[in-house]
Amino acid sequence: MSDERRVRTKHAELSLEEVAESLPGTGELMASVGRSYGACWHAAHGGNWDLAAYFLRRVRGTQQRLAVLRPKYRDQLAEFDADSITPLMSTIDAHDLLAFDNAYDHAVERANHYHVLNGKSYVRWKRPERPPDDLDLGPQGGGT
Repeated sequence: MSDERRVRTKHAELSLEEVAESLPGTGELMASVGRSYGACWHAAHGGNWDLAAYFLRRVRGTQQRLAVLRPKYRDQLAEFDADSITPLMSTIDAHDLLAFDNAYDHAVERANHYHVLNGKSYVRWKRPERPPDDLDLGPQGGGT
């Protein structure tokens, strides 16, 4: 097809269709959201508020990308951000663990609500039981 638009990368020349097909799907993006959200909980409970904020910003950024890639979720993701992510970030900024736990649980409830609305009732968030084993989620130290 001579009318096909192509883009050159460092490694190949691709059609826009090939680029679009290589983008992550909803499942991959939401798996990343889930990992970051769980790590946020453990970082806050470990007293590493900066890392908790980092992981929550990752959640927000990934959900913003999802809203672009899957516009049918755009309004729900915006509602979730305003209703759940923004208040949770405020508790992180305040280093308020009790308020964090309440806001975290509220966000879990809202996420599960949206999963049901979207026919994904089998996806149920909960508080994570085990922290990731590849990160020190405790309070920040001076380094070594």
